[in-house]
Amino acid sequence: MVFDKIKRVFTGSGEEPEYVEIDLGREVKKSKILVRPFVLKSFEDITPILNSLREGYTIAIIDIKPLRAKDVIELKRAISKIKKTTDALEGSIAGFGENIIIVTPSFAEIHKTPERPSHPEGRDYMGE
Repeated sequence: MVFDKIKRVFTGSGEEPEYVEIDLGREVKKSKILVRPFVLKSFEDITPILNSLREGYTIAIIDIKPLRAKDVIELKRAISKIKKTTDALEGSIAGFGENIIIVTPSFAEIHKTPERPSHPEGRDYMGE
Protein backbone atom coordinates (compact mmCIF):
# COMPACT_ATOMS: atom_id res chain seq x y z
CA MET A 1 0.00 0.00 0.00
CA VAL A 2 2.55 2.58 1.09
CA PHE A 3 4.99 1.36 -1.53
CA ASP A 4 2.34 1.70 -4.24
CA LYS A 5 1.79 5.32 -3.23
CA ILE A 6 5.52 5.99 -3.26
CA LYS A 7 5.84 4.32 -6.66
CA ARG A 8 3.02 6.47 -8.08
CA VAL A 9 4.66 9.63 -6.74
CA PHE A 10 7.96 8.85 -8.45
CA THR A 11 6.45 7.61 -11.71
CA GLY A 12 3.97 10.46 -11.91
CA SER A 13 0.97 8.23 -12.61
CA GLY A 14 -2.36 8.61 -10.90
CA GLU A 15 -3.94 11.58 -9.24
CA GLU A 16 -2.11 11.23 -5.92
CA PRO A 17 -0.55 14.28 -4.26
CA GLU A 18 3.14 14.95 -4.79
CA TYR A 19 4.05 13.89 -1.27
CA VAL A 20 3.49 10.79 0.80
CA GLU A 21 3.11 10.74 4.56
CA ILE A 22 4.86 7.81 6.18
CA ASP A 23 4.31 6.89 9.81
CA LEU A 24 7.65 5.70 11.12
CA GLY A 25 6.13 4.47 14.35
CA ARG A 26 8.46 6.59 16.42
CA GLU A 27 8.79 5.51 20.00
CA VAL A 28 7.67 8.10 22.48
CA LYS A 29 10.40 8.64 25.05
CA LYS A 30 9.48 8.40 28.72
CA SER A 31 9.40 11.70 30.53
CA LYS A 32 8.45 10.50 34.00
CA ILE A 33 11.09 10.27 36.67
CA LEU A 34 11.61 6.79 38.03
CA VAL A 35 12.93 6.33 41.57
CA ARG A 36 14.45 2.89 41.49
CA PRO A 37 16.02 0.86 44.32
CA PHE A 38 19.09 -1.28 43.70
CA VAL A 39 21.06 -3.69 45.90
CA LEU A 40 24.80 -3.89 45.34
CA LYS A 41 25.86 -7.47 46.09
CA SER A 42 28.85 -7.62 43.71
CA PHE A 43 30.74 -5.39 41.29
CA GLU A 44 28.72 -6.80 38.38
CA ASP A 45 25.53 -5.38 39.93
CA ILE A 46 26.56 -1.88 38.78
CA THR A 47 25.68 -2.65 35.13
CA PRO A 48 21.89 -2.25 35.49
CA ILE A 49 22.47 0.80 37.71
CA LEU A 50 24.64 2.50 35.09
CA ASN A 51 22.24 1.59 32.27
CA SER A 52 19.32 3.12 34.19
CA LEU A 53 21.29 6.28 34.90
CA ARG A 54 22.27 6.65 31.25
CA GLU A 55 18.58 6.66 30.27
CA GLY A 56 18.40 9.98 32.08
CA TYR A 57 15.13 9.59 33.99
CA THR A 58 16.20 7.40 36.92
CA ILE A 59 17.01 8.37 40.47
CA ALA A 60 18.89 5.39 41.88
CA ILE A 61 18.75 4.44 45.54
CA ILE A 62 21.53 1.93 46.08
CA ASP A 63 21.86 -0.32 49.13
CA ILE A 64 25.59 -1.06 49.49
CA LYS A 65 25.37 -3.05 52.73
CA PRO A 66 25.72 -6.57 51.19
CA LEU A 67 28.86 -5.67 49.21
CA ARG A 68 30.29 -3.70 52.12
CA ALA A 69 30.03 -6.78 54.34
CA LYS A 70 31.60 -8.98 51.66
CA ASP A 71 34.43 -6.96 50.09
CA VAL A 72 35.28 -3.33 50.86
CA ILE A 73 37.81 -3.06 48.00
CA GLU A 74 35.22 -4.22 45.47
CA LEU A 75 32.75 -1.75 47.00
CA LYS A 76 35.21 1.12 46.48
CA ARG A 77 35.70 0.03 42.85
CA ALA A 78 31.95 -0.07 42.28
CA ILE A 79 31.34 3.32 43.87
CA SER A 80 34.21 4.83 41.89
CA LYS A 81 32.71 3.53 38.62
CA ILE A 82 29.24 4.83 39.54
CA LYS A 83 30.74 8.22 40.51
CA LYS A 84 32.64 8.52 37.20
CA THR A 85 29.49 7.77 35.22
CA THR A 86 27.48 10.21 37.34
CA ASP A 87 30.07 12.94 36.77
CA ALA A 88 30.06 12.25 33.02
CA LEU A 89 26.26 12.59 32.99
CA GLU A 90 26.53 15.75 35.14
CA GLY A 91 24.42 14.14 37.86
CA SER A 92 24.74 14.11 41.63
CA ILE A 93 25.76 11.37 44.05
CA ALA A 94 25.58 11.34 47.84
CA GLY A 95 25.68 8.88 50.69
CA PHE A 96 22.89 8.71 53.23
CA GLY A 97 23.93 6.94 56.37
CA GLU A 98 26.40 4.10 56.08
CA ASN A 99 24.51 1.85 53.67
CA ILE A 100 22.64 3.99 51.14
CA ILE A 101 23.87 5.94 48.10
CA ILE A 102 21.55 8.11 46.02
CA VAL A 103 22.38 9.04 42.43
CA THR A 104 20.37 11.57 40.42
CA PRO A 105 20.42 12.70 36.79
CA SER A 106 21.58 16.17 35.73
CA PHE A 107 18.19 17.86 36.22
CA ALA A 108 18.00 16.89 39.91
CA GLU A 109 20.31 17.93 42.69
CA ILE A 110 20.88 16.36 46.09
CA HIS A 111 20.75 18.82 48.97
CA LYS A 112 23.86 18.44 51.07
CA THR A 113 23.89 20.18 54.42
CA PRO A 114 27.18 21.89 55.17
CA GLU A 115 28.90 20.70 58.30
CA ARG A 116 29.01 23.32 60.99
CA PRO A 117 32.50 24.10 62.22
CA SER A 118 32.90 23.25 65.86
CA HIS A 119 34.84 25.03 68.56
CA PRO A 120 38.20 23.45 69.46
CA GLU A 121 36.91 22.69 72.95
CA GLY A 122 34.01 20.65 71.57
CA ARG A 123 31.43 23.44 71.69
CA ASP A 124 30.23 25.18 68.57
CA TYR A 125 30.47 28.91 68.02
CA MET A 126 26.97 29.51 69.32
CA GLY A 127 28.17 28.79 72.87
CA GLU A 128 26.41 25.46 73.13
